[in-house]
Amino acid sequence: MSSTDIKLEVCVDSIASALAAAEGGASRIELCSALTEGGLTPSPGTLKTLKELITIPIYCMLRPRRGNDFIYSNAEIEAILLDLDILRSHGADGFVFGALTEQRSIDVEKCQRVLERTGGMPLTFHRAFDLTNPQLMHENVNIIKELGFKRLLSSGFRVSAIEGSDNLAQLIAKHRDIIIMPGAGISVSNLDELLTITKCVEFHASAQAAAGAITNNGGVASMDCDVTMGKQDVSPYATTDVNVVRRMVTIAMAAK
Repeated sequence: MSSTDIKLEVCVDSIASALAAAEGGASRIELCSALTEGGLTPSPGTLKTLKELITIPIYCMLRPRRGNDFIYSNAEIEAILLDLDILRSHGADGFVFGALTEQRSIDVEKCQRVLERTGGMPLTFHRAFDLTNPQLMHENVNIIKELGFKRLLSSGFRVSAIEGSDNLAQLIAKHRDIIIMPGAGISVSNLDELLTITKCVEFHASAQAAAGAITNNGGVASMDCDVTMGKQDVSPYATTDVNVVRRMVTIAMAAK
């Protein structure tokens, strides 16, 4: 892969999905748990196992709980910093984090604490950015850059990146010294349009397909039973599909 290739980061919450992403040609993994909750901090065991199985970089989500506020107490930040230390010791290549104030602005102090703890490792500011004021988007990107984040994951303040593609295009055109990475709702069917509009150099997708049987790389089967196990009873578990990843990579290569 050359430096001019458009890179695909795949967000995953299972070993099977990470293996499929790597096999399909993804450039990087965003490792989480509980993608149905928007992605939470992954387990060290999952990270360590994957570091022995795949060679592409793995960035770990730092998010201790669900919720779309991204307002963290000092105790929660302490937990995030401990998670960071543990995940780094097990081979994390980078991290994904974002914190906001009650006014939905960037929480500079809490972001600084996390950035200092990374010791210079790359940090992505995630879609907490999409909850900030769109009218202040350039000012907020400047704050994120000045803090030291290397990437910003955003849907352009909309439900999906394709809906927010105009905002993303503006951000990407203006801020060349940080990677603005479109993410949310990106699929094979809308990827070419998104790449054409935004001129992005990286994008972020789950590349999922609904799981119904165990796959040869350890996927999860759907079990029929009378025991309730929570949200999965109404929301089928989905895993990254290696063929979807391949098709996205092919589209990106053609668009470069």
